[in-house]
Amino acid sequence: MSMARHAEPAVSAPPASGPRQTDGRTSRRPLAFRLLARPEVGVFLGAAAVYVFFLFAAPPVREASSMANILYQSSTIGIMALPVALLMIGGEFDLSAGVAVITSALTASMLSYQLTMNVWVGVVVALLVSLGIGAFNGWMLVRTGLPSFLVTLGTFLILQGVNLAVTRLVTGDVATDGISDMDGFSQAKSIFASTFDVGGVQVKITIVWWLVFAALATWVLLRTRYGNWIFAVGGNKESARAVGVPVTFTKISLFMLVGFGAWFVGMHQLFTFNTVQSGEGVGQELIYIAAAVIGGCLLTGGYGSAIGPVFGAFMFGMVQQGIVYAGWNPDWFKAFLGVMLLGAVLINLWVQRTATRR
Repeated sequence: MSMARHAEPAVSAPPASGPRQTDGRTSRRPLAFRLLARPEVGVFLGAAAVYVFFLFAAPPVREASSMANILYQSSTIGIMALPVALLMIGGEFDLSAGVAVITSALTASMLSYQLTMNVWVGVVVALLVSLGIGAFNGWMLVRTGLPSFLVTLGTFLILQGVNLAVTRLVTGDVATDGISDMDGFSQAKSIFASTFDVGGVQVKITIVWWLVFAALATWVLLRTRYGNWIFAVGGNKESARAVGVPVTFTKISLFMLVGFGAWFVGMHQLFTFNTVQSGEGVGQELIYIAAAVIGGCLLTGGYGSAIGPVFGAFMFGMVQQGIVYAGWNPDWFKAFLGVMLLGAVLINLWVQRTATRR
């Protein structure tokens, strides 16, 4: 007798009913929390709130010419806030940025005037000097391992003293001589300090440059390998070095970008006012850093965007000009800035915790 085996068909268990089980790694947070985790969303909402507030508190703000002035004030801060923000995302910051602007303007002005050269010679030399200052800061940082606070504080004091001493030595005064009648001045002014008409409103060219630089910085951060390097060295430079990121090059080049920004703003000041006061620039570095922090950049590095500092600079310009249009005491400006900075730090802390929460 033979025994036959009969294979019974496999019976599939019906799918379990009820809600799908997920763990913390696969669960998705609500859209609102995911949006708030973006570094620029919080400052955008803050900028909108400040704008609406001054629309009611200062009626002149509603005029197109007033908004052009606000945007101009914002652009002079925002152009420098962008490279400062990239440097902060890379884990460093620069206390010499404010006086470096004046150093650049003084170099171009005195070199052109004292040697009776075309002003473009001074402009080019000033660019080389500004890039050199940035390269020096970055080189000192990577060679010594000192915190960027100490390195750039030393550069700040050096430049502050050199600006005053050299200007007084060369010109016999604390301000440079006027260069408006020199060759090349009008061409340089058309690039760095011109105005154009939009619907009967005079708009400064720096607003256009500000937006162009912001778009370029955003593209670099989000679409290029160099942008990945910036986030990597700001997050953990040793881990970044271990995976092949050129940490030294990235750090030095970021400081040189700040030097480029200082040169551009310095040229704008020179060709707007025709002369430069050698003692200016002190304290502006804190404004640039604050605009970046308000824009969502963390002091610890590795987090931020290029769009956030645009809104941060706009808030500064809005408050600075809004107080004037409202007829308030301008002494309150710094108090407003302090409140905005503390508020931004608290919001950024909450956003960081929200972004990392599982």
